[in-house]
Amino acid sequence: MATSQQLPSFPSMAVLLFSFGIVSLMPDFAAAITRHYTFNIMYHNVTRLCHTRTILSVNGQFPGPRLVAREGDRVIVKVTNQVSNNVTIHWHGVRQLTSGWADGPAYITQCPIQTGQSYKYNFTITGQRGTLLWHAHISWLRSSLYGPIIILPKRNESYPFEKPHKEIPIIFGEWFNVDPEAVIKQALQTGAGPNVSDAYTINGLPGPLYNCSSKDTYRLKVKPGKTYLLRLINAALNDELFFSIANHTVTVVEADAVYVKPFDTDKLLITPGQTTNVLLRTKPYFPNATFFMEARPYFTGIGAFDNSTTAAFLQYKHSSNHSSSTELPLFRPSLPPINATGFVANFTSKFRSLNSVKYPANVPQTVDRKFYFTVGLGTNPCPKNTTCQGPTNGTKFAASVNNVSFVLPATAILQAYFFGQNNGVYTTDFPVNPPVTFNYTGTPPNNTNVSNGTRAVVLGFNTSVELVMQDTSILGAESHPLHLHGFNFFVVGQGFGNYDPNNDPKNFNLVDPVERNTAGVPAGGWIALRFFADNPGVWFMHCHLDVHTSWGLRMAWLVLDGPQPNQKLPPPPSDLPMC
Repeated sequence: MATSQQLPSFPSMAVLLFSFGIVSLMPDFAAAITRHYTFNIMYHNVTRLCHTRTILSVNGQFPGPRLVAREGDRVIVKVTNQVSNNVTIHWHGVRQLTSGWADGPAYITQCPIQTGQSYKYNFTITGQRGTLLWHAHISWLRSSLYGPIIILPKRNESYPFEKPHKEIPIIFGEWFNVDPEAVIKQALQTGAGPNVSDAYTINGLPGPLYNCSSKDTYRLKVKPGKTYLLRLINAALNDELFFSIANHTVTVVEADAVYVKPFDTDKLLITPGQTTNVLLRTKPYFPNATFFMEARPYFTGIGAFDNSTTAAFLQYKHSSNHSSSTELPLFRPSLPPINATGFVANFTSKFRSLNSVKYPANVPQTVDRKFYFTVGLGTNPCPKNTTCQGPTNGTKFAASVNNVSFVLPATAILQAYFFGQNNGVYTTDFPVNPPVTFNYTGTPPNNTNVSNGTRAVVLGFNTSVELVMQDTSILGAESHPLHLHGFNFFVVGQGFGNYDPNNDPKNFNLVDPVERNTAGVPAGGWIALRFFADNPGVWFMHCHLDVHTSWGLRMAWLVLDGPQPNQKLPPPPSDLPMC
């Protein structure tokens, strides 16, 4: 249950402020409030596809409860762990300015919350408005522990687009008939690819295209001639998804809690961790039809994936002269082919920052430090006296950044850094360029083994960073949605093939590039990002396909304190979990 705690009422506040001689600040004080939430992690029996299993949920809800706040609000979420698994929660996309202790990735910024323990996540939402998501950030627990973060504009501020009649979160997820923790545990033991999910879901429901699921279908009921804001969230574990509504076009207006220049489309791509707000303008009259909303995967790799389609109904409410018992024709959308890389490149290139006076795009025009990271799959040798089921005999699947497969330490890196107690928890020698050069998108090298380590990059406060991430063809070229914690970044360029440092920067967009927290490295291509390292702490960066993260496609940035008091990481809260 969520409650909001207001500051004192205006008379007492006015007296208080007047006595300090700062009456002019009163509107700002009045606008921002502290919102308190209680998240109880508990067991919850759920039936989908005629399979009942025990999942982890927040407050017995699946998907989990909405976290609603206004830009500028402080949010305190007390998370209590009532299950046997260790748990953390990540507030995906929240900037966490000087509140790195509240970010949530296990063994990066905190040790997990153990059984019977509680931890209060305390952060302020600064300069963001739109849709984000929260989810568990340890192993594969986010398969069921996820929900929307809805950030409304400051009070008395409006959207830079027409006010919608209604706002509806649409959350895509993945359903497993078995415990996903058992799935990834088995995969890591055998070295093979994990078993894939049994269904995709829309707001927790698979929809009528799956067996035994006709009743488990989400229905979005709309009125003719209205505008609806759909808050689209991809919370799936391992799949980028195409989405379309039959016979309807939507207008994209926001991505990852940043407004974008509006554009119309009848098909979308949304990767795990991404959010997209769209305006759906319904038909001006009752259309005498029902429309499917469908999502299915985009996949370019060589492994197995869940090649199925989740569907929901878009239903127009009947006017008085229409009988609801009439069987209406049903229309299905046409989605791009599974491996439609050309569509994906064209679609992602349409996103542009609003870059208005009120919402500027503060793109770094000059760069202090440049990084070139290869991202992709690889192998680890099979441990002695064991058999493995990896891509070749005697190997296990692995994944890496610059050929380093990141190993999670046994204690949180942020704690070790803050208290100067590194003692081998991590090193600061992460390679800034690929250790071995080869034709990254051509014929892969014979040796596909990766190195293993807990290595970070150290950045001075407010360093301007340019990061080019290059996909490799090792074990198949594949799209990788990379998520950076603690920052938004600008996507200044992308392309196919190998990045050309002499010619490709000439085409960089330094005027109105899209600003995101999660973006796909194109299959067989590269993406160029820029950001200011203006947030002290330790910040995780990883592929948001959880299987790749589990295999080691992850790394950490360590950003030093700045000179000013508000540019330093404060000490941890007293209830920070211990390992």
